[in-house]
Amino acid sequence: MNTPKQQRAVVLFAHGSRDPLWHRPVEAVARTLTLAQPDLQVRCAYLELSTPDLATACRDLIEAGCRLISVVPLFLGVGRHAREDLPLLVEALRAQYPAVEFTLKPAVGEDPRLVALLADIASE
Repeated sequence: MNTPKQQRAVVLFAHGSRDPLWHRPVEAVARTLTLAQPDLQVRCAYLELSTPDLATACRDLIEAGCRLISVVPLFLGVGRHAREDLPLLVEALRAQYPAVEFTLKPAVGEDPRLVALLADIASE
């Protein structure tokens, strides 16, 4: 018997801002990811000052049938939000939705590929 393929999703998680122009890079990453992987559900979510928050974005994905959700912190530095606040938010989601697998990825600023790209850009 074939089991249905579980729908995967990625939530791009950023700090948030009242300034609508601040959202452009986050939304550009979402568009690029969606174009590259059309079957992947992609949402943006924000810690504060912007909507949707993480809980709302994840609820919408779960209602759409997603059961494998990766949360990708779009933080360059790993401060208190990435170290403390975000893990607590993800744990609350795991408790609320035990049938969903949540994966919390490392902050993008910890990825050596991004560090190298930023160094290349700075050196031009």
